[in-house]
Amino acid sequence: MSEQHESSADTSQSPPRYVVGIDLGTTNCAMCYVDTSQPEWQVATFRIPQWVDLGQIERRETLPSFHYELTSNEVGGQGTAQGTAQGTVQGGGLAWQSDSDGRSSCVGVLARDAGARHPGRRINSAKSWLSHDGVDRTADFLPWHGDADVPRMSPVAASAKYLDHLRGAWDDAFPDHPLKEQDVVITLPASFDEVARELTIKAAKQAGLKRVYLIEEPQAAFYAWIDGHRDDWTDLVRPGQLILVCDIGGGTTDLTLIRVRPAGAANDQVQFHRVAVGRHLILGGDNMDLAVAKLAEAKLNADSGHAPPSASQWDRMVQAARSVKESMLDPGRGDSFTLNVAAEGAKLLSGAIQVELTADEIDATLLDGFFPRVELTDRPSRQQSGFQEFGLPYAADPAVTRHLAEFLSEHRRSGIDQQDTESADRPDLVLFNGGVLAAPAIRQRIVDSLRDWFEKPGESWQPQVLASPRLDLAVARGAAYYAMVRRGQGVRIAANLGRSYYMQVQNDPPTALCLIPGDAEAGQKFRADDHPLHLQVGAPVQFPLWVSSTRLADRVGQLVSIDSNEMSALPPICTALVRGRRREETELNVCIESELSEIGTVGMYCVDAEHGKRWKLEFDIRSTLETDRDAHTGSGEMGGVVDSDTVEACADAIQSTFGDDADVKPNQIVKRLESITESGRNDWPPTLIRELWQFMADHETGRRKTPAHEARWLNLAGFCLRPGYGVAVDDWRVQQMWRLLHGRLAFPASQSRTESMIMWRRIAGGLTAGQQQQLAAPMLATLRSKSRRIEPHEANEFWRLVASLERLDVRQKIELGDIALKEFGRKKNVRLRPALLWALGRLGGRQPAYGPLNTTVPVDKAESWIESLIAIDPPESDVPLTIVQLGRKTGDRYRDINESIRQRAVDYLNSRDADDHFVSLIREGGTLDRDEQTAVFGDSLPLGIRLGR
Repeated sequence: MSEQHESSADTSQSPPRYVVGIDLGTTNCAMCYVDTSQPEWQVATFRIPQWVDLGQIERRETLPSFHYELTSNEVGGQGTAQGTAQGTVQGGGLAWQSDSDGRSSCVGVLARDAGARHPGRRINSAKSWLSHDGVDRTADFLPWHGDADVPRMSPVAASAKYLDHLRGAWDDAFPDHPLKEQDVVITLPASFDEVARELTIKAAKQAGLKRVYLIEEPQAAFYAWIDGHRDDWTDLVRPGQLILVCDIGGGTTDLTLIRVRPAGAANDQVQFHRVAVGRHLILGGDNMDLAVAKLAEAKLNADSGHAPPSASQWDRMVQAARSVKESMLDPGRGDSFTLNVAAEGAKLLSGAIQVELTADEIDATLLDGFFPRVELTDRPSRQQSGFQEFGLPYAADPAVTRHLAEFLSEHRRSGIDQQDTESADRPDLVLFNGGVLAAPAIRQRIVDSLRDWFEKPGESWQPQVLASPRLDLAVARGAAYYAMVRRGQGVRIAANLGRSYYMQVQNDPPTALCLIPGDAEAGQKFRADDHPLHLQVGAPVQFPLWVSSTRLADRVGQLVSIDSNEMSALPPICTALVRGRRREETELNVCIESELSEIGTVGMYCVDAEHGKRWKLEFDIRSTLETDRDAHTGSGEMGGVVDSDTVEACADAIQSTFGDDADVKPNQIVKRLESITESGRNDWPPTLIRELWQFMADHETGRRKTPAHEARWLNLAGFCLRPGYGVAVDDWRVQQMWRLLHGRLAFPASQSRTESMIMWRRIAGGLTAGQQQQLAAPMLATLRSKSRRIEPHEANEFWRLVASLERLDVRQKIELGDIALKEFGRKKNVRLRPALLWALGRLGGRQPAYGPLNTTVPVDKAESWIESLIAIDPPESDVPLTIVQLGRKTGDRYRDINESIRQRAVDYLNSRDADDHFVSLIREGGTLDRDEQTAVFGDSLPLGIRLGR
């Protein structure tokens, strides 16, 4: 399944000389190629030059998928690079990099090894983040829990860095045939969702690659096997057989079934048909490393004389665990292995960690933990995984064999017709791929499981393992081979989509419309016009999408009940037509057209059934942020619905205040709306307040009448859009506010400035990091300047706004918190102290109200702020809540304060007769009740909407 990135490529020209396959792996990248000018073409491996140590460059067959930001001392150490016998260095460094490019950071072996010493400066597992639907994958948040001085980048940008390094290395080796002009095939997991596929293409584009195709990794691995058996593959397979490709890499587990079918009467060869793909599982070698590290930590904890590892030691312990795993799964292993982690700072030898792990303990942890012997009827647990150390949503059940049992139970008869009595319903052949399966013990455990599941009574059977000698290069080799298949050479694997796509069209009961069937093939287009939909002109609309790899018989246009056991949620798609100055009530009858590209990415359009006008529907990636992750059942929609007559009366009231013929004073509008709805404004449900916001947006020009109109408009519009998320297409609404208001106040009055700050604070959760930075920049400049001053009557809202911008980077939050604490101690700021306390709690909170966890202030800074407050012992009643925010237990070693500070905080809260729940939050963790959430948010929250966590 593939797609050329630039469909407009000129096919009249001769094809490029080289075709290149790139394995963009979680742990390692590899690149293979074919020189098509050679009559007897062969797949060759490109040896990649890279820094392997400071001052040393070598060519290696793989490029470790790590990005590292060098320290100031290390930057100088790159300048005198030496060549090795394995490669030549030009110009004292990587030949294609200028002095200003690549000297402060690196990728590859040095990035991996230096990052083991300084984990806060290293990005790893970018590929797993690229498929994480709980974060904005285009946002800059890596490295997760990185050091404060390390620039952040998105999973897309990190992936682009690896591809850019490969492009530069290739162009240096083949200057007459730059990589951007060759046919490049990039691999990705078969189970990658549509957004991850699109973002992989985006990363390639950022790296300057134009002629890009994609192929699924299990198919690439099988192509590599075909290539390795060019002369005898026809003797090794026969029609009717079922082939299982089991691919377990550093970050993912991919399961694929390929059925062998006769080619037809024209020849006696066979055809390969990919008939099933497993669910996306973030489960692989990274999880196994964590498990070994947790085993070592448990043995440390058993030794009461040893302090638990710090967060940075834990990072290094996980790195050391990888070596333990690889050594102890090797056939020539010893009886035990000692895991060593160096001491930190001045602790020297006294702080070093040394744990001996036995072979039996490793087997119990890895073989029995990840590959236990299970029955074919066993199913994976759907409970929360214990492996959440690095923020990734690892598979809930680490037992690969249970996932395999479920996959085979669901799909082993896929591709068998009713008249087909010859095809097997058990995997006759198994192809292993991925670094984890380099371990013979794991391969044998899987073979034994398949034998136990499918061996018939009285039969001696087990699947035949197809040999693949280089698991680390197989995917890249197969990608290069596939590029030749695209040119009509080699053996092709036929592959239909293997997944059905649906759009949710009803909530009660949950019902979806099938848009693309599971047997779809690349390039096909579909139109679901049996059930026309109604689209309101001028209003944002959102369509939740679902995908299923088990419901493969549903047809286009069929209505089906949504079953979360059979379907998985995708990021929704959304659109909004340009609306006029006044509200339009026009509705169109539309149908949905969809098309399937050759890589399985989905294009969807709303089509006016009468006039044929089309609107492209885009994936709403930001709606999958952790603040509003469950976009299909947004909590805001559950807060209640108000009848249309009441809504219309509210619209008239807003028009009578802000419309052209306004006759109601702005300070009366809220009371009038409360009278119409017969409820206080804090009881208005989210669906109503978003309608009210739309009416306010329709009459935005009415704020320009007087300063009083603008102040009231800002106050009510912000109130109706708070907290900036929680209802479908809130992102679109917030962007409209930004476009209308940022830097565009109509009046310079203090009241407008103050209400503007309140409004931005209320909807801050919907602002992007860039928008928050734009708001914060002049505020930070004011705080840093000795000549500027904050007007006393604006200072409260000034501090509350700047502290609510949770997407600011860590350094800015630290600076703001330190300033707030300093201002807190000044006598002239007595009236400002409650706002400063509130700001300090938001800036240093262990659990952000909505922001990403990677921008959490470091533990030592939160601890210092707690100790300062305890030492000051201020009389304000807000102090306990601030300390709870700074010290609430999360269970995340990267965010939690140490036990001695925790006990001091508990003792202090008890001395202040603080609420028992406050003490519980510090000591044990937990969630805030609604009153506590209101206090942290700084305003009432709409019904049904909670803070992010």
